[in-house]
Amino acid sequence: MRTKQFKAESKKLLDMMINSIYTHKEIFLRELISNASDAMDKLYYHSLSDGNTGLSRSDLEIRIDIDKENRTLTISDNGCGMTAEELEKNLGTIARSGSLDFKQNNEKQEDVDIIGQFGVGFYSAFMVSDCVTVVSRAYGSDEAWKWTSRGADGYTVEPCEKAENGTVVTLHIKPDTDGEDYSTFLETYTISSIVKKYSDYIRYPIRMDVPSRRLKEGSEDEYEDVIETRTLNSMVPIWKKNKSEVTEEEYESFYREKFFDYEPPVKVIHSKVEGAVTYSALLYIPSHAPFDYYSKEYEKGLQLYSSGVMIMEKCADLLPDYFSFVRGLVDSEDLSLNISREMLQHDMQLKVIAKSLEKKIRTELKKLMETDREAYEKFFKAFGMQLKYGVYENYGRNKEAVQDLLLFASSAEKKMVSLSEYVSRMPESQSDIYYACGETVDKIDMLPQTEQLRDRGYEILYMTENVDEFAIKMLTEYEGKHFRNVCDDSLDLSTDEEKEAIQAKNEEAKDLLAVMKEALGEAVQAVRFTNKLKNHPVCLTSEGDVSVEMEKVLSALPNAGDVRAKLVLEINASHPVAAKLQALFDSDPETLKKYARILYAQARLIEGMPIENPTEISTLICDILAE
Repeated sequence: MRTKQFKAESKKLLDMMINSIYTHKEIFLRELISNASDAMDKLYYHSLSDGNTGLSRSDLEIRIDIDKENRTLTISDNGCGMTAEELEKNLGTIARSGSLDFKQNNEKQEDVDIIGQFGVGFYSAFMVSDCVTVVSRAYGSDEAWKWTSRGADGYTVEPCEKAENGTVVTLHIKPDTDGEDYSTFLETYTISSIVKKYSDYIRYPIRMDVPSRRLKEGSEDEYEDVIETRTLNSMVPIWKKNKSEVTEEEYESFYREKFFDYEPPVKVIHSKVEGAVTYSALLYIPSHAPFDYYSKEYEKGLQLYSSGVMIMEKCADLLPDYFSFVRGLVDSEDLSLNISREMLQHDMQLKVIAKSLEKKIRTELKKLMETDREAYEKFFKAFGMQLKYGVYENYGRNKEAVQDLLLFASSAEKKMVSLSEYVSRMPESQSDIYYACGETVDKIDMLPQTEQLRDRGYEILYMTENVDEFAIKMLTEYEGKHFRNVCDDSLDLSTDEEKEAIQAKNEEAKDLLAVMKEALGEAVQAVRFTNKLKNHPVCLTSEGDVSVEMEKVLSALPNAGDVRAKLVLEINASHPVAAKLQALFDSDPETLKKYARILYAQARLIEGMPIENPTEISTLICDILAE
């Protein structure tokens, strides 16, 4: 027996491995299974190189055995095995990877797909065990060797007996503590669940004996306990197949099983990319939002695999926030089995994949909008708000990536339209994109300010969600056309002659308007006559960047402060009420002030804004009715 010590730096690394690098202890099984898969890949590769056509992949397997009584968990394979020298090189030097060496030495071979490249994964076994034993016999050798270690104190290597080539790793599971239930790793359900989660697509069968019950032969109601050998993994990932080999039903079945959705997706995106980074992706666009989607509890991300072995269940870095609804997975041979979330965040290959995915998702959504409008509108109803937030967030940094995916209700046939569709049918005389905001399409339709645009045949976009106008303000323009709120005080479609006439009217009535402004105080910036209205007597418009609708949204937020739109009360110069106001100014200025407050309250109601003092307005109306 040869007893050896780890070097001082290796001891520190091993301690770090056991206590801090891996986030979840269950990762140890993924690492050991990946090592076993590598060993069989090497054996298969060498058999091909040596002309040994008698060995096929079907002859190779991984076995897992549980011994509860002795608290051991064993992972064995019939791969290439290791000599005593290889045991010391690969297991005696922490952070050395025999798999990585093998891959680098055979880079030109197409059939080499080695998973483990870090060389530290094996030591994750010490997170759950206080002693690890490795028995291995190299292919073609008559000798077998046993490597044993209890952790940072060192290891021993000694000869032993083993009938066939391959490696057997036995973990002596730690006793339970107040904070850790290590016994869970001796349960068949736990082990099979971990295999399914991380190693379902290892190309070799992973088998385990599982206790079961079955009817006794010849009996209808008497059962007996038996042991069944089950294959725990699927082996062939659906995303590794060609699209032509996968049916729509198989895509949907995989989606339901993996992502627990009761409805089929609106869109399936299956792609294989080769270039700076090679990867396969299987993405799904859901047809409805999860119950917690628009909450802090929702966690975005795609499953991330390296050669069929799951690295992370939800890799948030693969999706921008505005595409956080996408579900699915990415599998890349170029990604190592990285050992921490922090390392993934700085992986340039991951950033390249994320950029490619973002472009692909955007392209496919745009295609869906053009080819299956009904399906796209169903999708947009569920996730359109998230796309609008994508325009608004980060000061509009991503607005160009999202703007062509937006839909808004339109005054034209009351249908949903894209910005591109709106612009394509604008009259030559129209220079701006007009929009109006409100709680519903029907309420927006009743806004006095929409009359002048509809009379001129201009299409209006109806914005009914709180984020809409904020997103539009961030866009500022689309294809050279600027956005204009129909309630903006500066919007005036009058002819020069009409503008001169209303300007003269306001100049003539400046003393009347001053009395009304005095009655309303700081509630409005100004009171004036307008020729923009058709049937309505009054309306509210706003000056500056904060619109009436934005004030409503911001004032509803917690700790919003006193955010106010700069309101202007506009009075229809052609309405009978204008003549009544003039008569009151000439005969009863105090009653004129009452009318001013009532008209202002009426304008606020039309805009869907609360009346600040409803009791006062009710009293004023009763006073006027009683006169």
